[in-house]
Parts: sequence; structure tokens; C-alpha cells
Amino acid sequence: MSTVSFSSLGVPASLVGALSRAGINEPFAIQTATLPDAISGRDVLARAQTGSGKTLAFGLAMLTRLSGRRATPQQPDGLILVPTRELAMQVSDGLAPLADACGLRIRLIVGGMPYAKQIQALDRGVHILVATPGRLKDLVDRRAVDLSEVAITVLDEADQMADMGFMPIVRELLDQTRPRSQRLLFSATLDGDVDALIRAYMKDPVRHSLAPAQASVETMDHHVLIVHPGDREEVTAQIGARDGRTIFFVRTQAGVDRLADQLTSKGIAAGALHGGKTQAVRTRTLAAFRDGLTPALVATDVAARGIHVDGISLVVHVDAPNDAKDYLHRAGRTARAGESGTVVTLASPKQQRQVSALTGRAGVQPTVKRIRPGDEHLIEVTGAREPSGIAWYPPKERSPKREFNRTGRTAGGSSRPGGSSRFGGGQSRPERFDRADRPARSDSFARPPRAESPARPARAERRAEAFPATTRRDDGRPAGFQAKRAKPRTKPTPRTSN
Repeated sequence: MSTVSFSSLGVPASLVGALSRAGINEPFAIQTATLPDAISGRDVLARAQTGSGKTLAFGLAMLTRLSGRRATPQQPDGLILVPTRELAMQVSDGLAPLADACGLRIRLIVGGMPYAKQIQALDRGVHILVATPGRLKDLVDRRAVDLSEVAITVLDEADQMADMGFMPIVRELLDQTRPRSQRLLFSATLDGDVDALIRAYMKDPVRHSLAPAQASVETMDHHVLIVHPGDREEVTAQIGARDGRTIFFVRTQAGVDRLADQLTSKGIAAGALHGGKTQAVRTRTLAAFRDGLTPALVATDVAARGIHVDGISLVVHVDAPNDAKDYLHRAGRTARAGESGTVVTLASPKQQRQVSALTGRAGVQPTVKRIRPGDEHLIEVTGAREPSGIAWYPPKERSPKREFNRTGRTAGGSSRPGGSSRFGGGQSRPERFDRADRPARSDSFARPPRAESPARPARAERRAEAFPATTRRDDGRPAGFQAKRAKPRTKPTPRTSN
């Protein structure tokens, strides 16, 4: 029985060699299904779950078709549109080593980064842009980039772009690409705005559906833990002290920061991720989570739509999601690429009926159990442990090593359970439409406000403390203060000639 290889799918030797050196010799199912059609120039419409290897599926096809082209200033040949900055960075990192192998330039165009550097890169010429819609439109409006020569366009996570309000901009950008050029669309769902986009911009697409929309749900264990509000903080901390990568989802930015502070104060290495953070902070936080330096990540829903990190074994809904679709997006951070995972929703007794209705709409039948801190069921389901109680502080900043894995996503090595270190590769607030990060009216993870630290004295007060009145001169300057005295002017001695 012959095994399908990348070569048999039409991938050139230069790319096959780069994959082989990374230990990637056999394609994933999504790659096997889509690569022949995409490499032949057909429009491709693919539905596959998160972590299935989509990045390499469209990346290898694009690199194969564009290989040998010369880069033209301001006129890219390929365009990859993604909904969030984090995801864009992961796609760019995942494809960059492969682009180098076949002599192509790939550049990242996202918000939160200096315009000047991005414009300079465009002026030097690029083959492929990986971009978020908002920043790319800004550069188009500035006439820094011309999309008229784009021969291949990829829409990754198209359903998420629709949910986040990007479709009008996506349409505007597609209108500027080469007419009837090749389009590759990857999405978890194909209804609504996505279906309208397909009908308007794709010509006779080849359809590949590798799994039902909710296939990943079947590889997860779903639990609802009924927790008394007074026990909520302690239960969350015990879950955070477990071994393995864990994502805690909280509804608001303030709730994220509050929970992250609670966890770190109890000795848990945790990071906070939401759209209120700067791009540099979000990048460092995600890198630390990927590398296992902070195995606990507290995030708003933006993380559900932009983070693709392998080895996440537990997802915790600290605040219940708004709807079934958000539940599935959040849950999709675990059980990736055939792995199993656990999804836990914390609910108060009053929220139990609401949460049951939500999981039912998501097609999930969770186990429901009332628990208290340290309960055997809590430990069995989550691996909860008692935290050290010694406050944790993040280590000094370092530059993480980036690789790429079989899926084309970034991955970092970790000595912790759940870590990954293969050939791999995300707030993020999209430039204009990050609705998921807007504070909600209520935060179910409530806690009494912290005692305020004493206000920092005003400058005049601090100066008065440093120089008490008894040591001050009449003019208000400290005793011993001496102004520089002007040197007396002396009349220059006239020069005489000999």
C-alpha cells in the first residue's frame, strides 16, 4: 500500500526538502485533499476544524504556484487575509522558512506595528502578504500597496472575519485583486456572509469538507461545575495550579486582569491577554504561553479567535460565553489535530439552567456536578492542585525561539506536560472591529475591590519631603544650594604685532 507524499501531491522538491528537514514527511488529511486542486489553479473551498493543518494546506499551494517569480515593489503576488493579529503572526512565522526555501519574500501587515517598516518592506518588493483586513486597507488607502497583481488570495478563518464585522472590508480588498484570480477559502462554517462571499467571488470552487462543523466537540470531555460564588476564586486557583497548558476565558478586559492578578498572587504562572494590551505585550504573553513559561493564560474571547497553540489540555469558561458559537470557538483551543481535551464551565447555582441551555445549543451533553474546593471530582476532571501561595512574578524578558510544526502554526518547546516543540510556526483586537474585547455590562467573576494603594505624592510634596523647611532657604531652594556665579568679564589684552 503506497503512502501519499507531498511530492505526489505536486509540491516541488525544494519545499519537500524543507519539510523533511523539519521531520514532516506525511501530509495531513486537509493537505492531501486540497493541495492537488489548489496547485492546479482551481478555486478551493475547504471546511476543516482548527488544528487540522490548514496553514500548510494553503501555504504550500501558494508557494508552489508563485515559485520563481520576481518581487515587484508595492505589488504582491499572493495575499493571505486572517481575522486577528496573533493568527497573522502565526501564519507568517509558519510559512517564512518555507518561503525562504523557494526564494520568496513573505511579509506581515497588521495593526499595532509601525507603518514605516511595513511600507519600506512593500517598497522593496514582496511576493506574499499575510495581513489583517483593517491595516491592509489603511495601506491601500495610503497608496503604499497595489493589489491589482495579486494572483492568489487566501481567506483563512472566513467565518471569524464575518463574525467580527470585516466582510465589507474583505469585499473591498477582493475587488482590487486581479479579476477571476485564484481564491482559496478556509472556514469552519459556510453559511450567512461566508456563503454570500463564496457566490460573489469564487468561480466553480472545489469543495472539501473533512469534518462536520462540530466534529472537534466529540474529542473533548465537557463538564459543568456548579460552584458557590464564595468558592469561585479558590476553585479557579486550584485549577490554575494544575500541570499542563490551560486557558481561562473571562468576558471583560477588567475581569482578565483581575483573575490574572489573583492567580499570580497565589503562585501560579499566568499571563493576561486582551485587546487593551499593546501589541508588544500581547506578543510576549502569547510567546510565554506557547513556550510553557506561563502555562496558564487568562483571555477574552479574542483569544478564541486568534490563538492556535498545540498542547492545550484544558479550557475553562470562567464566565459563560454569550452563545453556542462562542462556546465552540473557545472549546476549539483544545483537542487539536486529533488530540483529546477537556472543557469546563464554571457556573453558580442560579446560572445552571442558563448554561444547560447554552451547551444544548452547542450540541454538547456535559456532565454536571456541584463541587467545592479540593473536591475529588474537581481533581479528577481538571487535575486541580493546591497552589503554593507564594506570589509569582514573570521572569526577565527573553526572545523565544520560533519553529513551525506540521500544521504550519508556531510551537515552542516546554518541559511541562502538554508542551510541544516541533516545526512550527494570534487581541488581539482587530484594528476596528474587536467587539469581543469590549467590556460587558456585568462580570460574573466578581470580587471585592482591592484596597487602593496610597496615592503618589505630588511633585511639590515629594520635594518638600526631600528638603524639609528647616533646611530650606528663604528663596525656596535647599540649603547649600549655590547658583553658578557669572564670571566677571575681563577686557581682552590687545595683540601687538612684531
